Amino acid sequence: MTAPEADLSGWTATPFTGAGYTHDVYRKGAGPGVVLIPEIPGIHPGVLGLGNHLVDNGFTVAMPSLFGKPGKPKTVGYTVDVLARVCVAREFAALATNKERPVALFLRALARDLNASTPGKGVGVIGQCFTGGFALAAAVDDSVLAPVLSQPSTPFPLTGAQRRDPGMSESELATVAGRCANEGLCAIGLRFSEDGMSPRDRFTTLKQRLGDAFEVIEIDSRPGNEHGFGKMAHSVLTDEVREIDGQPAYEARKRVVEFLTERLT
Repeated sequence: MTAPEADLSGWTATPFTGAGYTHDVYRKGAGPGVVLIPEIPGIHPGVLGLGNHLVDNGFTVAMPSLFGKPGKPKTVGYTVDVLARVCVAREFAALATNKERPVALFLRALARDLNASTPGKGVGVIGQCFTGGFALAAAVDDSVLAPVLSQPSTPFPLTGAQRRDPGMSESELATVAGRCANEGLCAIGLRFSEDGMSPRDRFTTLKQRLGDAFEVIEIDSRPGNEHGFGKMAHSVLTDEVREIDGQPAYEARKRVVEFLTERLT
């Protein structure tokens, strides 16, 4: 059995401009809104499979195409090429610590726009891998009620400071922590236990600042783990999902859908 995948069938693309940046946004579904930020190398078939799953569970999904070619399958060469491009893009500030990233401003504008055109109390935002932390940075905006950080990997964890960095500026984190303390904002973080790209230190920082409002789902990927996850297991909601009850990534995806439903409806 392989991870769920899909193509672009049924998705409509429209350019959206926010904070001076313009990206095509792929949209599908009805119901409360969820911004689904693709992982590197882009809106690949696994991300589309996740998007369709959210649509099937009653959400309107908006996927901004921040990099890569939508619908193109993931290969090593393609991934490396996209990674080289995003590493030097000012919009993402891949290595910077304590940084407000321009992409977060774009995502807040997109969240507000999606919230204005969908039912529900607010919107969810799911970030993955390179974009994982962008979901929490988007929650500076009041329209975001359900941020999900799946294996957040930015800034790239090359130093201790980068491993501990929450992926946003201190000002942004203080705002999000205030929302958690005073408005009942909650967030979910997901990672594999041995994933060096999404370090445990980053989750420790977020747990210290957000407390019980930050729900951590850590899946065992140690050698010999019960479910056979490899030491390179990384993408919780896409590559590692097998639609079998009890499979930890599948159960994590179920919890994300439950969380979105609880917070948005």
